Amino acid sequence: MSKVNISPTKKEIKLDENDFIVSKTDVKGKISYCNEIFMKIAAYDEKELLNSNHNIIRHPDMPKVAFKLAWDLISRGDEFFGFVKNMSKNGDFYWVFTNITADYIDGKIIGYTSVRRKAKPSAITAITPIYAKLIELEKHGGMKESGNFLFKFLEEKGLTYDELVLSLQGV
Repeated sequence: MSKVNISPTKKEIKLDENDFIVSKTDVKGKISYCNEIFMKIAAYDEKELLNSNHNIIRHPDMPKVAFKLAWDLISRGDEFFGFVKNMSKNGDFYWVFTNITADYIDGKIIGYTSVRRKAKPSAITAITPIYAKLIELEKHGGMKESGNFLFKFLEEKGLTYDELVLSLQGV
C-alpha cells in the first residue's frame, strides 16, 4: 500500500506508559511485522501495513534530516534513538520515543526492528521547536542546511545526538 494522502489533524493520540509499538522492516523500510498496538494507534489494519513502506505513518512535521540520520546509523549497524511524530490513517498524530536496531543473519543486515514507547511530554516540548527550525531550513536549503544546523546545535551543547535524545527522555 502506498502512503495515503491525508491531511494532518490537530488531535493527539496519547500513548499509555505501558504501550510498546513494535515493527520490523526489510532493509528498504517495508514493514514485515507490526504488533497490535501499532495497528490500533496508527489506525491501519495488518494488511494495509504489511509490505508498505514505514513512512506510511510519517507526519509532515518531521524533518527529513532526522530520518537521514536514522538511516545512516542503522544501515551501518548502529542503534538509533529519537523522537518521532507519527500520523495515523485519519490524520491524528502521536509522539514516540523510538529505538531502531538492525537484524542480522550470518553477519548481514536483513532488516530492522523498531520499538517505540511514550515520549516524555518535556522531551516533546524541547524537541518540537528544533524540528520546526529543521523543517524551515529544509524548505530553503535542503537537508544539507538542516543537517549543518543540527550538528552545530549539538556541538554548541557539547552533546552527541544520542546524548541529547536520551537526556530528554531521562534514560
